[in-house]
Amino acid sequence: MPGRSEMVRRRVIPLSGVLTVVAAVAILLLPQAATRSAVAAPAPGANPTAQPDYEYVYRVANAVASADKLVSGDFDVMERRDGNDLFVLGTAADGPRLAKAGFSATVESARPAASWTPPKPRLSNDHLSPADVGETYYGGYHTVNAQYAHLDQAAAQHPDLATTVTYGQSWLKSQGRGGYDLRAICITKKQAGDCQLNPNSAKPRFFLMSQIHAREITTGDVSWHWVDYLVNGYGTDNTVKALLDSTELWVVPVVNPDGVDIVQQGGNSPKLQRKNADGDPARCTVSGGQLGVDLNRNNGSHWGGASTSTGVCNEVYRGPSQDSEVEDTALQKLFTQLWPARRGTGVGDPAPADTRGVMMTLHSDASLVLYPWGYDSTVHTGNDASLRAMAKQMGTITHYDYGQPGAVLYDASGTTDDWSYDKLGVASFTIEVGDETNGGCGGFLPPHSCQDSFFWPKMMPALVYAAQQAPAPYANH
Repeated sequence: MPGRSEMVRRRVIPLSGVLTVVAAVAILLLPQAATRSAVAAPAPGANPTAQPDYEYVYRVANAVASADKLVSGDFDVMERRDGNDLFVLGTAADGPRLAKAGFSATVESARPAASWTPPKPRLSNDHLSPADVGETYYGGYHTVNAQYAHLDQAAAQHPDLATTVTYGQSWLKSQGRGGYDLRAICITKKQAGDCQLNPNSAKPRFFLMSQIHAREITTGDVSWHWVDYLVNGYGTDNTVKALLDSTELWVVPVVNPDGVDIVQQGGNSPKLQRKNADGDPARCTVSGGQLGVDLNRNNGSHWGGASTSTGVCNEVYRGPSQDSEVEDTALQKLFTQLWPARRGTGVGDPAPADTRGVMMTLHSDASLVLYPWGYDSTVHTGNDASLRAMAKQMGTITHYDYGQPGAVLYDASGTTDDWSYDKLGVASFTIEVGDETNGGCGGFLPPHSCQDSFFWPKMMPALVYAAQQAPAPYANH
């Protein structure tokens, strides 16, 4: 497999002493000057502390072996890696903090404050209308209301293909504080018994989920495209027809709607909320502090291990206990209603060769295809050869590297894909949707034009391949 060190590297603005920015914080995290307010870039040699409203991405040299130290230091470690370097999202104040903690860091990019117009500040999705399909932010990204109205639209326009399911409530809604339902769609050429919450289904199932980390907005747009591709292609595309005739395709476009609402309220300057909304915002007012629980660290599979924190304002706060978050337990219940448990309890116990189903969770933006185990890359699953073979094929399609997370990114415990494989034996993967050339479509907030021109053409064949493996992912590899 190609090493990350072989990839085109990002330009670096070196830090000197207390991290002075050289000329051009002209390298922006998102190149969308047209939507930005007229905020002057730092002058040559200016100290980044003079730009307190800027958001910085720091490249931290040789940090892979010290990932847990970064996490425990309350640094926001991004899902990105280049060789042995990791990346930290933060403010100007985090540069000196990194140096004080003993890390060698350089400013990778900086994003100035921007003007913005937020979408409608309506949290409840109880009274959606068809017009909500057009509700967008940041140049075209779809709000939670738009995503849910889109599911309703697909089901209304294609009743022979699509069924919507409400499978739970967000944390805020469970507390009676606004919030959202948790919603999915099942797409197949319907026959009797299809799209039922029954693990012994006639058809195998492929499951796609996105925006468990709210700020990873590219992933929600990929799911939007996937729904349209399936429901609109049945009558004209033989590949789609074959999939829908044989397979149930499930999609959860927004796993973390409360978090996405925080993101979208930024409008043209999305707020980089990662976690859900569980907690008191007043507790997390320190620089870089963020309320909520990381839903991709809360699952009860090797919970509390690598890349997690007990700090409630930390970006990878694991929660007070495993499976404490309603978004995670609702998703787990849905999984158990879609697939039977087929694996033993030992870390090396394989799922049987005739196990059906594929679960895919989308993240950004490391340009990787990942598979279990995520909690420790030195431990391999009993289905390692099959998972590795499928990941290699998806890596070939997307031009992404592939491997267990700790081998190509960093170890992470309590994740969704570890849980679905651990408890059910389902072939489970993460695709980190990114710009592997490190060009203008990188970062959490790429211009919306990147979705049609770059990400969807890249992801569509990978998702088709993964869905085609649902009948027998282990037997065929």
